[in-house]
Amino acid sequence: MSKSTMSGAALMLVAACMALAVAAAEAGTKTQNTNSGSMANGNANHGAAKMTSDEKFAMEAAVGGMEEVQLGQMAAQKGASDEVRQFGQKMVDDHTKANQDLMQVASGKGWMLPMALDAKHQADVQKLSALTGDAFDRAYVMMMIQDHKKDVGEFQKESMHGMDADVKSFATRTLPTLQEHLQMIQRINGKMMLRKSGNLKSTNSNM
Repeated sequence: MSKSTMSGAALMLVAACMALAVAAAEAGTKTQNTNSGSMANGNANHGAAKMTSDEKFAMEAAVGGMEEVQLGQMAAQKGASDEVRQFGQKMVDDHTKANQDLMQVASGKGWMLPMALDAKHQADVQKLSALTGDAFDRAYVMMMIQDHKKDVGEFQKESMHGMDADVKSFATRTLPTLQEHLQMIQRINGKMMLRKSGNLKSTNSNM
């Protein structure tokens, strides 16, 4: 083989190697960009990760507590019966204390609790504010029964299965108060039903 032929072959080999190197470099850059994008997306997803079950419980408890205070203030002012007004005032006192307790727990963890009611809870407040007299008492009592049944269940769950020791402790020490509230409002509801039934019996006896 002549020197010129060998030189030509060598040049072709060098050119082929350079082409392969360029292709490999482009592929590596593309892969790196893809991995960088994946890492960025991963970090974004991590930053937007869902809150823990304990934090979610605290957020919901904060909103529920605020609603109990607002509805309690309303019941204390416009309740038709003494027992509804007294129960409303107890809601204000007990849930204000519980709300302050929860706020201290949350602030120690850097959690920002809601400072206002969401649309759903605000709608409940507006619904009751439009009622007066016995209609208000009935609606308020039924709402309190439903709310406290739900609250007792949620606080029981957190007190048993909560992962955060501070939030779990808050749920445990608040639970007896909620159970007391549920028993009280159920007794009030029973008395209201008995009074209604008693009036019917009295009417029947006069007939």
